Amino acid sequence: MKTINDYNFKNKKALVRVDFNVPLNEQQEVGDTSRIEGAKPTVDKILKDGGSVILMSHLGRPKGVDQKNSMRHIVSKASEILGVKVKFVDDSAGEKAQQAAKDLQPGEVLLLENLRFNAEEEKGDEKFSKKLATLGDIYVNDAFGTAHRAHASTTIVANYFEDKCLGTLLAKEIESLEKVLGNSEKPVTAVLGGAKVSTKITVIENIFDKIDHLIIGGGMTYTFTKAQGGHIGNSLVEDDKLELALEILRKAEEKGVKIHLPVDSVVADSFSEDANTRIVAVNEIPEDWMGLDIGPQTVKKYGEVLENSKTILWNGPMGVFEMPAFSKGTIAIGEYIAAATQKGAFSLVGGGDSVAAVKQFGLEDKVSYVSTGGGAMLEMLEGKSLPGIEALK
Repeated sequence: MKTINDYNFKNKKALVRVDFNVPLNEQQEVGDTSRIEGAKPTVDKILKDGGSVILMSHLGRPKGVDQKNSMRHIVSKASEILGVKVKFVDDSAGEKAQQAAKDLQPGEVLLLENLRFNAEEEKGDEKFSKKLATLGDIYVNDAFGTAHRAHASTTIVANYFEDKCLGTLLAKEIESLEKVLGNSEKPVTAVLGGAKVSTKITVIENIFDKIDHLIIGGGMTYTFTKAQGGHIGNSLVEDDKLELALEILRKAEEKGVKIHLPVDSVVADSFSEDANTRIVAVNEIPEDWMGLDIGPQTVKKYGEVLENSKTILWNGPMGVFEMPAFSKGTIAIGEYIAAATQKGAFSLVGGGDSVAAVKQFGLEDKVSYVSTGGGAMLEMLEGKSLPGIEALK
């Protein structure tokens, strides 16, 4: 697959699919700019070559035109971050967009209106894709967050281009995941948290051949604990997945993967910030109490594994980190991963909640790579091929 470094964009119009699906506050201002920052190296390279850039993205999940989700709210922040005045057209592929693209001069950047204002985008409509394709000379996909969707702008449009390539961000995402899944230095440790075993089962099965250690945290802890005969009180559990949990433990043993499960838990008498809390053995949680974080003994045990790891994948928090009372486990694991990274380990953090946690606790710059695409990353970890990437081959 080609990347933008394989092309010179002089006098070329690059149609670039970015992921500007950013959070907006009540004043319709951009709340988190990291996705726009992520696109900057790609835009810089094209402009430096003497080309022009046509940016396209979706924002939110509008059903039809909804000004609340208009890309116009992003224009001033994008101009500020990209360091160039971003032009905007309130159209994606129609006459207005065609004219704006035609008028675009080298060194200029144009942002199209929200792609999802058109139903054809999510349907992967051929006619709509073809119209989009007429806007540029080279197609660049730099949107990892949507690479798992076969939409018009992420996949189908690529069929209409002779010249197509990966943007800097998308290339970095693939390279980082391959570092974990393919050419990883051992020992390799996967840290999986989050609520349910069912959402992570395919990931677990796919990475067994590539890892040495699997650390389990978050709500799925209690499905494993109950499956092994422990008392979990009122903790979150998937009763229909108990046999599956035991099967995972059996498979790990067969494959020589060491699974690490919590030994103690921070429990609460209600799901709230000001609940009464205590620390108990993970398999001795009293009735009417629930586990909401890993306990200090577990943190110490997990820390020892992470300290000796050379490659680390982290997906999912260790507890309900949004409440300070139950954030200690997630923070501690993040700090251990940061320390291992400083000692030379490669660490990849991905998945909405773990990304939110590293940002919240100031660890973003202390790990090797923070993935921008939750769903896309999970699908790659599950071993699926992503249509947005396949289309560039």
